[in-house]
Amino acid sequence: MPGIRGPSEYSQEPPRHPSLKVNAKEPFNAEPPRSALVSSYVTPVDLFYKRNHGPIPIVDHLQSYSVTLTGLIQNPRKLFIKDIRSLPKYNVTATLQCAGNRRTAMSKVRNVRGVGWDVSAIGNAVWGGAKLADVLELVGIPKLTASTNLGARHVEFVSVDRCKEENGGPYKASITLSQATNPEADVLLAYEMNGETLNRDHGFPLRVVVPGVIGARSVKWLDSINVIAEESQGFFMQKDYKMFPPSVNWDNINWSSRRPQMDFPVQSAICSVEDVQMVKPGKVSIKGYAVSGGGRGIERVDISLDGGKNWVEASRTQEPGKQYISEHSSSDKWAWVLFEATIDVSQTTEVIAKAVDSAANVQPENVESVWNLRGVLNTSWHRVLLRLGHSNL
Repeated sequence: MPGIRGPSEYSQEPPRHPSLKVNAKEPFNAEPPRSALVSSYVTPVDLFYKRNHGPIPIVDHLQSYSVTLTGLIQNPRKLFIKDIRSLPKYNVTATLQCAGNRRTAMSKVRNVRGVGWDVSAIGNAVWGGAKLADVLELVGIPKLTASTNLGARHVEFVSVDRCKEENGGPYKASITLSQATNPEADVLLAYEMNGETLNRDHGFPLRVVVPGVIGARSVKWLDSINVIAEESQGFFMQKDYKMFPPSVNWDNINWSSRRPQMDFPVQSAICSVEDVQMVKPGKVSIKGYAVSGGGRGIERVDISLDGGKNWVEASRTQEPGKQYISEHSSSDKWAWVLFEATIDVSQTTEVIAKAVDSAANVQPENVESVWNLRGVLNTSWHRVLLRLGHSNL
């Protein structure tokens, strides 16, 4: 593509925050310390988890960079950055989460394949850009369209990012046309993150943000948008990021038997303390995040100190000083909720957190029940062990 290229080696990678935990050096996949997630409602850009499949693309000439809109449309066209910026700008606060978040806990049950994420392959940011629904109107597709006369039902995003899973081809993913053309779905072509121009790690100069959906569908370094009849046939839509039962293994897997995963399930994690941490007797603050896909709010976050026999409800907030009410117009429907509870520790204690969303979906008790060979969507109760001892906590 003119103006942007995906290099074949890693000598020109951008600088990264030194506190990031690197899970794979090439490509660079990293997450921040879990404590960083509850330091603020909006995750700082430098501490937002990073996930890519090849060397970070390089923009040579921003003015010549363009996105091609093609496929089952009457008038294919190219859009330059100035064209995107000329459309109405929207700021959407949305949490992105890798489908493999909390994979390490799943791998303790049985081996899984994938990047070894702890609980920090997630972040909450304010994304700025044009709504995809407005962009598609430029090529003759009205808002709230589920299918067209030419047979289009899906919208595919293709990246500059090249990956071995595509045999050196581009990363790609798709969403339904009905979601893409719905202004209330808030799908963005984003050029800003937290009020600043996107940096290279997060998709500069332009990326897709699909709120409420696993991060794999929010394609970075956008090259083209294809309006198509069937969902994308890319590797990460057809042979990855699908939810299989624990009985499926690499010998009996049938990828075509499952649909691509889109919305992420209700999730929570404790971030203020580490697992197997030494604490002094007395009051301990338990903080963390809770989030659900599809725009569903968080109705409760429950904390247990006795294996789930008894529970206390944690407080929930989004923006500081602003009351959080699930499903209320004043709340950010695509964003996580931060929770907090104070517990009294007098002995070695396992602390458990589980969240309930506005549709009464609740996290499953055991990781064994959701184990799958790719280690995705571990939304089981989150547990941390606090050992009584000498600590400065």
